[in-house]
Amino acid sequence: MPKFVDTSPPGQCIFCRLIAGEIPSARVYEDDLTVAFMDLGQCNPGHVLVAVKRHAPTFYDLTPEEAAAVMQTAQRVAHAIREVFDPPGLTLLQANGKEAEQTVFHFHMHVVPRHADDGIGLAWPRKEPGFELLQGYAGQLREALQ
Repeated sequence: MPKFVDTSPPGQCIFCRLIAGEIPSARVYEDDLTVAFMDLGQCNPGHVLVAVKRHAPTFYDLTPEEAAAVMQTAQRVAHAIREVFDPPGLTLLQANGKEAEQTVFHFHMHVVPRHADDGIGLAWPRKEPGFELLQGYAGQLREALQ
């Protein structure tokens, strides 16, 4: 079964409509820059999405203030999840682009309570390119950061 992918333009995307109150949501928290609401596809009880209010398709499109606000809201929500659902683990997941399996192109982060054998998989192949190549990558990144 294909996954839902919302590629609507700003103002018409499902999250923009949710944030504007045009479609219902189970809101958990809201501040000037972010909104947190229950994921309709609950993989575990307490699965929450934290989104920026302004339409920004990916992490790259956020302002530094929005990026900070998302993490602050995610942490606040995580503490509430721990208090209410007491999961033994928690996963924060954020994807950018279809290759990363982003399905709604409005920046959001999943805050997912985790339990043993809950069926959620987060595995990738270890490629271990070697220390010299890693040093080269690090140098390129340091240069780009200057």
